[in-house]
This record gives sequence, structure tokens and C-alpha cells, in this order.
Amino acid sequence: MCSPLGDTSGTTPNGVSAAPLQEARSRLRRETLPRALSHRVFCSHQSLMFHRSRSNLALWFTLTMGSILVVFAGVLYYQAVLDELEDLDRLLHKKSRVMTVNARYDLRKKQVDLENVPLLGSNVPPQGTEFVYARWYDTKGQMVQFFGTTPEAKVTAAPGFHTLKTTFHSSKGAPTLTWLRQLTLPVYQDSLLIGYLQVATPLASVQNNLAQLRLVLLLTVPVTLGVIGLAGWCLGGIAMQPIRDSYNQLQRFTSDASHELRSPLSAITSNAQYGLLSKSNDIEAQRQRFGKIFDVAKSMNTLVNNLLFLARHAGRLSPQSLQEVDLKSELLQIADEYATQEAAKHLNLTYTLPAASVIVLADTNLLRQAVDNLLGNACKYTSAGGQVQLRLFTQSNWAVIEVIDNGIGIPEADLPHIFERFYRVDKKRTRKTGGYGLGLSIIEQIVSAHGGHISVKSVVEKGSTFQIVLPLK
Repeated sequence: MCSPLGDTSGTTPNGVSAAPLQEARSRLRRETLPRALSHRVFCSHQSLMFHRSRSNLALWFTLTMGSILVVFAGVLYYQAVLDELEDLDRLLHKKSRVMTVNARYDLRKKQVDLENVPLLGSNVPPQGTEFVYARWYDTKGQMVQFFGTTPEAKVTAAPGFHTLKTTFHSSKGAPTLTWLRQLTLPVYQDSLLIGYLQVATPLASVQNNLAQLRLVLLLTVPVTLGVIGLAGWCLGGIAMQPIRDSYNQLQRFTSDASHELRSPLSAITSNAQYGLLSKSNDIEAQRQRFGKIFDVAKSMNTLVNNLLFLARHAGRLSPQSLQEVDLKSELLQIADEYATQEAAKHLNLTYTLPAASVIVLADTNLLRQAVDNLLGNACKYTSAGGQVQLRLFTQSNWAVIEVIDNGIGIPEADLPHIFERFYRVDKKRTRKTGGYGLGLSIIEQIVSAHGGHISVKSVVEKGSTFQIVLPLK
């Protein structure tokens, strides 16, 4: 609403100084820029806050999953070491048993015949043998015969498997450090201990296999950590999205409310301040001014109710709030009510309804509000003598409601935006009709809350067709 104040320089038509009024208006204008800057700062702070929260979620997710991954890789490597050693020990024990079966103990001479023992005697070593040394000790642990490196005179290792680190000296080069797997095996013949066989084989094959496994782990673990980090970032965004939507909804509500309430409040302030400063005794002029204040306050009440409606009914409706609704019966009742209203008396209002009932799950009051708003817009923007048609039909598993008029239509450039909040196709015309650009937003939100969708087709000066599609029960 425009303020009734005209010339604000000097004095008002009633002889009242306009300086206080001009100062009030200047103050309102000065407040506009800080509010805009404050809104930008709020948006920037909110974006930073969500970015930081998302980063923290991604970081903790990555640390947690990364720790599990590292522990899993360590356990996997440890198990691989055990498996490799077990395979090697099994092979070493098998070859050692092949050697010991050729040892013969002479009870009369109390000597062990090692002539037929591979490596220690004249027999050919077992196929695939890679023994570094082979040694035979008597029952007292004294050296009897050996193959390979010179051993100690007395056995020092306990029976069983041992891993040793040995340095081999070569005349051609520097000493080489070699890891060996050694087996000291007690040899029995007819349950009588006849000596000890000690053999050793290099761990080169095991080390090569483990080196390959380490290489695989060193390549896959960082890559997997990167994937986990990326997944954490994405999951953090998904987890934060409902909170972000709630914040955006609150921000949009605050921004929209402050934007739309500023002009009416300014008009109320100006009219009230003018009334306080005026020295006129004209009762009729005062009544007009109070009437204007009342109209603006009433308009503000409508705006606040619409904003609260949009804030309360965001998202899908709960199943508990839905009930079976016969669209045919409801639309017939709405059409009959509209036919008697002043807004539709200058129009040709018709309706086309199916013979059978059309049942949907809906909130009756919200659905009536959506259809009422569409019919109200159609009547408001259709010239006298025009036609408004209400249709209902079914299509597959959907109920379709259409409101068709041959009114002024909507420009093509405005069609993608008409369901946005506070969007006005013709701002001057909307201001005259008292609209805030929330009607279609409310309709779309109601339809979306019921699991449906709304669309529009329109041609300027030929009319518009709004179509609501709802799922059938």
C-alpha cells in the first residue's frame, strides 16, 4: 500500500511539519542496506558452518574407516606370513622325512649308516631340494656328518622350526645376509632315538611373496583411504542435507517475511505518525486513515498466515493425517459454492465430473484450499463474460484435476517461475488485487505433500490450464 503522504518538504496540507515523517522514512531507507548486508553475512556464515560440519563428518568417517582398514590390512599381512611359513614348514618337514627313512641304525655296532641319506651320503638329493645345509647329530647332540656350511660341533637348537638370520661370505663379493628356515628333527627307528637331522632352506620365496603382498597393500590402502574420504564427504553431504534444508527453510521464511512485511509496516508507521502529528479535527479523514491502517494490518495477517502455512506443511504429509476423499463429491460441492459467489457471477463457470467416484488419500481441508485457490485465480484474472471450467478425470493410477480459463494468460517467460514464493507476473496488477505471490506456492506445496504434482499451460490473451495430478487410492 502506498503512503497517503504527498509532499514531504516543508509542511503537510494540514500545516504540520513533515520533517519527522521525512526522518522516519530516511531511517527506514538507511536500515535497508544493513539488513541486506546482514543477510549476506548470515548466508556466508551458514555456508561456512555447513562446510565445516561436513568436513568434520568426512574426517571422522575417514579416520574410523581408515583405522579399520589399516588394522584389517595388518591382520591380513600377519595371516599371510603365517600361511607362507606353514606351507614352507610342511614342505621342509616332508623333504626331511624323505631323508630320514634312508638312515639305518646298526644295533650291534651302535652306529648309524648315513650312506643312503641324500646330501649326507651318496644318494641323489630329493627333487626340488633347496637346502642350504644338512647336518646329522648323534643322540648326544655331537656332530656326525654335514653338508653345506661348517656347523658347530654340538647341536644348539631345540627340535622344531626356527627362523635364522645368517651371513654368507663369498670370495667374489661382500657378505650377504640371508634369512633361513631351519628344522631340527629327532629321528627314531623302532621307537629308538638314533639321532637328529638338521636342515635349512632359504626364505627367499616367502619373502618375495610377502613383498608382492606388501606392494599390493601399499597401493590399495592409500587408494581405498582416498575412496573412503570421498565417500565420507558425499555421505556427510547427504547426512547434512536435511539439516541444511531446515536451515534454508528457516532462512527463506525469515527473509521472505522481513521482505514482505517491511512495506506494510512502513505504511502503518507513516499513517500512524501522520495521524499523531496532524492537528486536523476532520473525523472523516481520521476514519480513512484508520481504515487504511486496518487494511494494511489485515493484509499483513494474511501474509503471516500464508508464510506460517508454508513453513508448517513442508514435505510429505504423514499417513495418519490422510483419509479417503471422494474428489467427485468435493469438487461438485466447491463448484456449487463458487457459482453463488460474487467473483464468479460475471463468468460462465462449468464443471465436468466422471460418473463414478474418484477416491484418493488426502487431507480434505488442504485439498479444498488448493482447488479454491486455483478457481479464485481463474475468476480473478478472467474478464467478464469469460469461461472457467473445472474438470476431473482419471488417467492410469492417477486422478487429474484441471482448472481451465480463457482469461489474460501468463507470458511464456514467467511460466517456469510462477510457483516460486513471492513471484508476481504483473506486479502492478497483483498489488491492486492484494496478492503477495504466495497462492501458487501454497498450491504446489499442498499437491507435493500429497505425493502429486502440478503443471500449467498458458497462452497470453487466450487463457491458462492448471493441472493437478494425485495418486489414486
